[in-house]
Order: sequence, then C-alpha cells, then structure tokens
Amino acid sequence: MKVSKRVMTIEPSLTRQMFNLAQTYDDVIDLTLGDPDLPPPKEIREAAYEAIEKNKLRYSANAGLREAREAVAKRIAKVWGRGYDPQTQIAITVGGMEALFLSLSCMIDEGDEVIVLTPYYLNYIQMIEVCGGRPVMVEIYDPQKGLYIDEDALERAVTEKTIAIIINSPNNPTGDVLSKGMLQIIARFAQTHELSIVSDEVYRALLYDERPHESILQFPEAVSRTIVIDSLSKEYSMTGWRIGYAFGPEKMISNMIKLQENVAACVTVSSQYGLIAAYKRDISNRYIVETFRKRRDYLYKAISDLNLVKCQKPKGTFYMFIDISATGYRSGEFAYQLLKEAHVAVVPGVVYGKGYDDHIRIAYTKNVEQLETAVERIKFFLNKVGERKGI
Repeated sequence: MKVSKRVMTIEPSLTRQMFNLAQTYDDVIDLTLGDPDLPPPKEIREAAYEAIEKNKLRYSANAGLREAREAVAKRIAKVWGRGYDPQTQIAITVGGMEALFLSLSCMIDEGDEVIVLTPYYLNYIQMIEVCGGRPVMVEIYDPQKGLYIDEDALERAVTEKTIAIIINSPNNPTGDVLSKGMLQIIARFAQTHELSIVSDEVYRALLYDERPHESILQFPEAVSRTIVIDSLSKEYSMTGWRIGYAFGPEKMISNMIKLQENVAACVTVSSQYGLIAAYKRDISNRYIVETFRKRRDYLYKAISDLNLVKCQKPKGTFYMFIDISATGYRSGEFAYQLLKEAHVAVVPGVVYGKGYDDHIRIAYTKNVEQLETAVERIKFFLNKVGERKGI
C-alpha cells in the first residue's frame, strides 16, 4: 500500500518518545507532557453529564453549536475587548491543535513560507510541512533576557514566498511572554509585508503575579489579518475533552469551517456543552492558576539552588525551560540519562529548535510532593554528573 511522501516525513516528537519511554519505569516521575493533573470545575463536568443524560449528542453544525459560538463571542468581548460575529467569525474545533491545522491548511499553498519564532511548539513545524509549506525560523529567546524581538532578524526572514507568521504567548516551552512592545513590532511587521498572523494564545489564562494578558489584537493594524487560537485545555484543565476554537476574519473562518466538514465534521457535543457552561456562567479557573503558581514558586527556588543548571522564573504556562549547558550534555543525552539513572522524565530542548540543545523543559503538572521528589532525584543525578566530569 502506498503511503504519501508528505506523511512519511512526519516523525513522533521527542516529547512523546520520552513520555513513552517513561512508561517502561515503575516509579518514574513524568514531567514531559503539558497535561494538567487537576480536574475541571465541577459545574463544567455537570454540564457535560447533563448533555449525555438528556441525549444531547447529535451532530452539531460544522462550526459548532450556535450557543457555543455565542458563548465564545461573549468570552472574546471580555478577554480581548473586541466583537466577533458568532455566525461567521468563530469556529469550534477539536482542541487548539485542530484550530492550528485548519488555519494553516487554509493559508498555505505548495512552497509558501511561514515565519516561526523559536523556541517553538514542535507541531507548528510539522503542520506547516504537511500543508506543503516551509517553516522559516527566527530566534527570539535569550537565557538571560527571555523573549525578545530582533527586527533585523525578522526582516531577513522575509522573502517573496512568505505568507504568514506564527506567534505563541504565553510561550511554550519558556513560560515567558511577549511584551506589548514586542507584539506591536510584529503587528507593524505583518502589516508592512502583508502577512497573516496566527496567534496561539492557549496559555493566556495561566499567567501569574496578576500579570494581564497581552494580545496582538490590541493593535488595530493586526485585527484584519489575525487568526487567534484558543482552547479550554489549559484554562480549565480540559485536555482530554478536545475543545478549542479559532476566531478571525470571516473569509478565513468560513473556509476553516468548510474544511472542518472533511476533517472531523464537528466537535464532540458533550464537550461543547462544557464550553457553554464555562463561558456563559463565567466559571473561575482561579484555583488552577493558584495551584500552578505555587508549584512554579517552589520549583523555581528549588532548581535555582541546584548546581550545573539555571532557569528564568516563568511568567505563565506550567513549563520551566532549564539551561543545562554547564553539564556538558546535549539535551537528548541529558534527558535519557536522567530518566535512566534517576527515573525523572523531561523533554530535550532540541525539540523546540536546534538552538536549544542545551536546555530541557519541565512541565510542573504534578503535585508539590512529587515535584520535591523529582528535584531530589535531579540533584542526585547532577551530583553524579559533576563527579564523572570533574565539574
């Protein structure tokens, strides 16, 4: 049976490979996947149960239940301060992942180029390539300064084939955010070069220290060219519910809805009722944010006290990007040896770009007790590394 060359280029991510390898150990502490361990709010669970009990489980419109899109429109007005038509400018999708894939599929023709800011979420690259495009990477992270924008680097990345730029803030894997000034640079850059913007904002609800969410939509020049990707996976700890959405210009959304019919038909309806409850009732996710903030605070201090590693304090998400350059290991070797010798699973930094092979990513999606054990094991491993290498 013939398999397409395009699909054959896709490889399972190192994140998933490390996750799968971790399952072969009985006592592993798995800090690989961004899968929160907290339950969604009770009201959301009850709304889904009720939909199932009342047999509200028929197909919905390809764009999603009208009530779900209206609930999203209400949330957009509250969070982004802008009005979007629930009938024509909002699509309910199978998580943020499908929203990304549908948007890129509707933008890219064979040979088109898309600028990707690094460090990046790996699936951006593979989705672009599956759609026939070519990702062009622009580095925007410094271990000392965090995320920054080099306007000259952006300009050098543009060619006559460039059609879009993908941004992600709060950022996976660093936990850092793009400032208002950086977002304005991107907005003006996209306007100058007539580029579409895909703004992945799925971590917007996980910000700490009373930090407000900054979106590129605050700049009028960006609105007509931007597709925003959002999800309930992180905001309400609903990863397995597979419920997200995209909103943007009618021309793009209408084509995404058309493609949706051929990909998934519609999102699981019980999950849509969970979304309706979350947004129409304006259910708080404060306990989720506070839980991750406490974990962040513990982990940042604990990692900062270790030898041979250093990190920045995340401003959002539930990730920590750790500099391991002093160990002399490349990220894949470090992650493998840490798993083998200390039974802690982390993600090699090279997953997020070739320039980050001296970093690892930790997801603090385990409780503090497990994180304490993980830190003790990492400390044990680093001490062994220091002895072996005479550091």
